[in-house]
Amino acid sequence: MTTQLTPATGPASRVAGADRPVFGGSSLLTQIRVLTGRSLRAMVTDPGIVLFGLIQPVVILFVLTQVFSKMGMPPHFPNGVSYLDYVLPAVLVDNAAQSAMQSGVGLVEDQKNGMVARLRSLPVHPGALLAARSLVGLVRSAVQVLVIMVLAMTALGYSPHGGMAELALSAGLTLFISFSLGWAFIAAGAWLRRAEPLQNLALIVIFPLMFASSAYVPVEDLPAWLRVVASVNPLTYAIDATRALALDVPGLDHAIPALAICTVIAVVGMVAALRGFRRPL
Repeated sequence: MTTQLTPATGPASRVAGADRPVFGGSSLLTQIRVLTGRSLRAMVTDPGIVLFGLIQPVVILFVLTQVFSKMGMPPHFPNGVSYLDYVLPAVLVDNAAQSAMQSGVGLVEDQKNGMVARLRSLPVHPGALLAARSLVGLVRSAVQVLVIMVLAMTALGYSPHGGMAELALSAGLTLFISFSLGWAFIAAGAWLRRAEPLQNLALIVIFPLMFASSAYVPVEDLPAWLRVVASVNPLTYAIDATRALALDVPGLDHAIPALAICTVIAVVGMVAALRGFRRPL
């Protein structure tokens, strides 16, 4: 039986004997579940949403590995690690960032197609739709990470040195990165309310940060000025941590800064998204 969001005549109240607030007879968790299910069903009926998001990271993976694997490695490249092993964690982080941007685009689409206006006529908590968008983006990112890993293993012969358990932890960290960046782009979507500037913002932010990091070559082999940028780039910490888990190489000490930075981004994004979403349409 499908749970529906029902209208009510008053503000949020509390169910007798319960500690959680309800909005028109449904709790906040129920609203998030219903709205998340709605978006997931739309994603299942249109798999192109997931497949088109895979184009860029898959192309980057195949191009980089086919071009640079035939060339000499830079002086500080880890010993015994192929370029495919080195670059795959970076491709997964790049995919996480691209998937996070789609969470903001999805919110903009909900605002344009009237979904947000309809929800505002119901006693629905403002954060329910935002949380649903975040969860859908996390599911989309998880599917894409799985597909990329399977392609790398079957088509390119990828074999993680750290083992499957460490690879799963690396994937989990990648998904947390996607979750935190997703809230940043949801906040941007709530304030900008247009897909074009949001996508341009993502291009301006993500593209330079990926190349000014340890994504494709070790930081020590970058030009001096770029090395300074990479040393304070949050994506460097995230990529180094996921790479250390997947390949069992030094860099795991970057996991704590990566988690701390992602947590701050997520919290700030949540607050900013809720404030932007509450503005009049």
